[in-house]
Amino acid sequence: MKYQTSVLLADLYEQAEQTISKAIAEWQQLPADYLNAQPGEGSWSAAQCLEHLNSYGRYYLPAMEKAIAAKPGAAQPQFSSSWLGNYFYKLMLPDSKGMAPKKMKAPKDSRPAANLNSAKVLSEFISQQERVLQLITQAQTVDLQKVKVPISIAKFIRLSLGDTLLFNTAHIQRHVAQAERAILAAGYLPAPDRFTLA
Repeated sequence: MKYQTSVLLADLYEQAEQTISKAIAEWQQLPADYLNAQPGEGSWSAAQCLEHLNSYGRYYLPAMEKAIAAKPGAAQPQFSSSWLGNYFYKLMLPDSKGMAPKKMKAPKDSRPAANLNSAKVLSEFISQQERVLQLITQAQTVDLQKVKVPISIAKFIRLSLGDTLLFNTAHIQRHVAQAERAILAAGYLPAPDRFTLA
């Protein structure tokens, strides 16, 4: 798949901004009970979804920062996703209803604990998303094709920075949507639904 680099990065930046806005404007205001409630046995709470994303961010954010710092090649007007990168991206991308097209089992080291400090988890999540914005800004100065990032499950496999950013964004979207479903299942009513007109 081919992308206009500037359009791709602008879209990824906007998605990260929307995620931060949701986390700050909505989730920071919620009581911990909503964030920690599991929708069912074996289902993750919102806090667990975010902690899972945090665990990935602890690996991928420094890995992308290190790759960008090496700066192999100047920015190019177009970026072409590799077949492997495109596969990972589509595997993670939720559908229009926010549902994952294929359920996957998280690697053992990225499965979150059941009892979490939701405020701490959410704070780290917001900080990581702010780092994502910085990374996308820095990515404008390098060749998205030539900058390579080792993947977490097999470091000898390296994806281009463009593919890594796409995968990372889709993975975040997938679990943010899952977190929203968990919050709703806990009984939270979004603001417009809380009031009825007489």
